[in-house]
Amino acid sequence: MTETAESTSDERTANNAVRHAYRKLTEEEKSQVEAIKVLGAGFISALHEIGGTDPGGDKQASRDLALAQTHAEDAVMRAVRHITK
Repeated sequence: MTETAESTSDERTANNAVRHAYRKLTEEEKSQVEAIKVLGAGFISALHEIGGTDPGGDKQASRDLALAQTHAEDAVMRAVRHITK
């Protein structure tokens, strides 16, 4: 079993203990997943820039920025779930 798998890889089910059945994504869907994740990462990076915190870290400068990051992560997850359902 692999340790990790790219989110756009057909091997992404190898390390997942919850969802046991996945369908193969089309190339368009893989591109959509990648685009959503890039947008989310850019937004989170901007939050760190605004707060003057480490972009590689998980700490934010304020509770409001931390909540913004949490909601951005949730938005990315839900968009990806929509694409991959």
